[in-house]
Amino acid sequence: MVPAPTKKKRWLRRLLWLPVWLAALVLLQVAPLRWIDPPTSMFMLIRQAEGLGEEGFELRQQWRDLDDIAACLPISVVAAEDQAFPTHRGFDLKAIEKALEANERGGRIRGASTLSQQVAKNLYLWGGGGYFRKGLEAGYTVLIEAFWPKRRILEVYVNIAEFGDGIYGAEAAAQAFFGKPASRLTGAECARLAAVLPNPKVYNARNPGPYVQRRAAWIQRQVRQLGGPGYLE
Repeated sequence: MVPAPTKKKRWLRRLLWLPVWLAALVLLQVAPLRWIDPPTSMFMLIRQAEGLGEEGFELRQQWRDLDDIAACLPISVVAAEDQAFPTHRGFDLKAIEKALEANERGGRIRGASTLSQQVAKNLYLWGGGGYFRKGLEAGYTVLIEAFWPKRRILEVYVNIAEFGDGIYGAEAAAQAFFGKPASRLTGAECARLAAVLPNPKVYNARNPGPYVQRRAAWIQRQVRQLGGPGYLE
């Protein structure tokens, strides 16, 4: 007769299975979104909760397929944030190395997050630093790159990125700042939207200050040097 497992052994087995169940849960969060459009993101949920106590606050976001967004916006975002996007597998090692070297020299802290990492953070996690959150971000990034094509990563990014306080995604940004649908954005407007991404609560695409104007002009030059939207094909 086989003795029944003790309570301690049962709990030990459950603990051993915990990583497997957690991995399965994360996989179920990522894989279906290759085909299913996410209705919201963790960043949007957090901002919506913060806005409950703010009079007149309204979170705006409308999903648009990539074909319904002006081609200048994805390439402007890539030119501004992650020029190695078509070729890396989620992490730009050269950019990380340069960022570490720059940060060691002091001065302004430089980041090296790819668009894939930003999608992982914005969609599933929260802001701020810390090794734990960075570890989760890396795990989600690996799965996103494994299960989604590059075009899908871009599509999700331009639909959940924050372009202004409470303004998420290309369609809401185009309507809020330029009074037109995202499909009709011009190259200059796309560059201005991409230019505010480092701090959309401070910078304004409709009334750009000197920094946004300079950065938008630089982004347009980078788009031309990369070869335009064809760079992403």
